[in-house]
Amino acid sequence: MSKEIYDRGLEIRKSVLGAEFVENAIRNADDFNRPLQELVTEYCWGWVWGRDGLSKRDRSLINLAMIGTLNRAHELKMHVKGAIRNGVTREEIREVLLQVAIYAGVPAGVDSFRLAREALAELDAA
Repeated sequence: MSKEIYDRGLEIRKSVLGAEFVENAIRNADDFNRPLQELVTEYCWGWVWGRDGLSKRDRSLINLAMIGTLNRAHELKMHVKGAIRNGVTREEIREVLLQVAIYAGVPAGVDSFRLAREALAELDAA
């Protein structure tokens, strides 16, 4: 593992998902899932999100579309909140999820809208 890339990934991951969420995930890692936390932090957040080719905002929009298409509930809620932190508007999130409904299917779109509304309501309540 590259300490420099891991550290960059950890910084980016915290800035997008929130420090409390990330620190909790790492703190609660055990011998079984710690390697996954390290992999995600270094490769996903350090290697890919750490590249200069796209802004964090653009990466958030892309993630919403992909995760909505894959219908991954937990990840979608987390990335809706991250997208807001990265400057994506609620209207832009809505537009991305409309694209999901058309290109990935209405059930994926319906679930994505429901989950996004929950995530936005959680942000509003905080």
